[in-house]
Amino acid sequence: MTVQSSLAGDSSFRPPGHGGSRPAVCEGALAMTSTSPFPPIADYAFLSNCHTGALVAPDGSVDWLCLPAFDQPSAFGNLLDRGAGSFRFGPYGINQPTARMYVPGTNVMTTTWHTPAGWLLVHDALTMGPSQGPDAVTPHTRPPADVDADHMLIRTVECLDGAVEIELVCEPAFDYGRVPAEWTMVGDDMHAADASGAGQTFRLSTDMLIGIEGGSARARHVISKGEKAYCALSWADGLASPADLDDAVARIDATIVFWRNWLSRARIPDHRFRHPLERSALTIKGLTYMPTGSTIAALTTSLPETPGGERNWDYRYTWIRDTTFTLQALHYLNLDWEADEFMQYVADLEPNPDGALQIMYGIDGRRDLAETTRDDLTGYEGASPVRIGNGAYNQRQNDVYGAVLDSVLLHTVRSKRLPRRLWPLVESQAQCAIATWHDPDQGIWEARGAPQHYVSSKLMGWVALDRAAKLARIRNEEGLAELWAKTAEEIREDILEHGVSDRGVLRQHYDTDALDASILLAPLFGFLPATDERMRATVEAIDNELTENGFVLRYKTDETDDGLSGKEGTFLICSFWLVSALAMIGELDRARSQLERLLRIQSPLGLYAEEYEVDKARHLGNFPQAFSHLALIGAAGRIILADFREELSL
Repeated sequence: MTVQSSLAGDSSFRPPGHGGSRPAVCEGALAMTSTSPFPPIADYAFLSNCHTGALVAPDGSVDWLCLPAFDQPSAFGNLLDRGAGSFRFGPYGINQPTARMYVPGTNVMTTTWHTPAGWLLVHDALTMGPSQGPDAVTPHTRPPADVDADHMLIRTVECLDGAVEIELVCEPAFDYGRVPAEWTMVGDDMHAADASGAGQTFRLSTDMLIGIEGGSARARHVISKGEKAYCALSWADGLASPADLDDAVARIDATIVFWRNWLSRARIPDHRFRHPLERSALTIKGLTYMPTGSTIAALTTSLPETPGGERNWDYRYTWIRDTTFTLQALHYLNLDWEADEFMQYVADLEPNPDGALQIMYGIDGRRDLAETTRDDLTGYEGASPVRIGNGAYNQRQNDVYGAVLDSVLLHTVRSKRLPRRLWPLVESQAQCAIATWHDPDQGIWEARGAPQHYVSSKLMGWVALDRAAKLARIRNEEGLAELWAKTAEEIREDILEHGVSDRGVLRQHYDTDALDASILLAPLFGFLPATDERMRATVEAIDNELTENGFVLRYKTDETDDGLSGKEGTFLICSFWLVSALAMIGELDRARSQLERLLRIQSPLGLYAEEYEVDKARHLGNFPQAFSHLALIGAAGRIILADFREELSL
């Protein structure tokens, strides 16, 4: 199904950070221009209040914000079309900042600007504050925390020196750019206005004087050394907004305290990798939907895996296969509360009629994630189509059972208890694994080609029954334990008979000798001992034959029927998996070198997208990507453990 729409107006293109409809362009034209109007993906700053998130471009424009939750339609969507809504607050006429950084230990952003007339400091935050009872905006199914989202985006400026003219340009376009805002002034003092469209309303408030120009609200003001100003967007219940500048500053300060208090609960070793671990932890928390405990794969939709191409997907949902990596990372960081919240979300999910969980769900647990396209949007740098929803939600992927049951075992061992409500989930997923492990599927990468006997899916079937047997023994269910362990061994033997090439390397699927980076999961899940020659040969083959300048591809697109055209970049999660696999087979120096290489290509703010295009040294795909950060935590954790062991042996 394709959703047809159009943006009002036909004005000429405006610079990044400003509103206005786009001109007509030929397909892929933006991708071919020498200077793209779209900022590089890695240059965006990520803000979060654990209900929704925003991306802020270097020029100070909010180019992505969905209200009131991660998976709702965007009100600011310039990320996917330069006329789909933006919100800039910064110095007038200056678009290149001097410095950008997070307030240490937080997801609060600071930007320093040097203008010909002075210096300016901007703070940006999706603010957090004391819980005020039931949340009418995004209702909770999990117990509310002491601190929750304010449902506000607050921005403050302070003149550090001289006198600087600042501008506010707020030009929303609701429903992914389809509906320009209708503005209504609030009160008579010209300090607040409401923007409405597509059934949504938010309030813009500021201590500057607002003027309405068509679909935008604007303000300009000169501040001198020591002076401050603010603006805020509110979609809170009753459109509650900061009372004044002091209130706005206090809310940002409270948000800084929230993030630092949260991070203080995490176990971050004193090691040279401490900072990337902290930033990854903050990113994973920022991609958590607090009302239900779910986590999203990434903040965005349709950022391209292939520049100008069709490999554009909506990642604002919860993938069940991520459960085990999420639990591993959270427990490693000692964040047991978040781990329990996530497991409770999984336990609440409605299965398919056969008892199997879907491969992905909405952040509220909904099952229907039907995919549509927005053909009126250019897409990032001409990459189309722009997709809303994800058609893979109803694919058959047999690896899901292993991810769920490994997660349950991890959580059970950590918490020293197997919750009663999780045992039916164990039984149902084990039975599904038994019923389906013989069958072909779409594999871990959700290929849209013909189903195959993917080795990684068989491997996760083995994980499912191996973990189920261990859980059964915890409950003294010896009969089930024996049955499940026996089936796990059958799967192992089948993989070793049909899934290993003549040179002793685990293959992508039973009918090919092609390599696939998902086979790196074999050492990570203990399928074979790290000393097994087949394991070493597989890791070495991937390192030598499935990399570009040391970065790992998922697979070679000319060897794999994934139902799509075009080449894709290297996959960062696979590169981090290689770090872990090298460490596990004893190649610690190579593992350290690989991790250092990956850390050198992090974004200026320490974030990772899904992919990395080696030839042009740029990030591709949805951003920031939880999978990349989860794998970083696992890889760094293994290196840190090895380093500490070496210290003890001296």
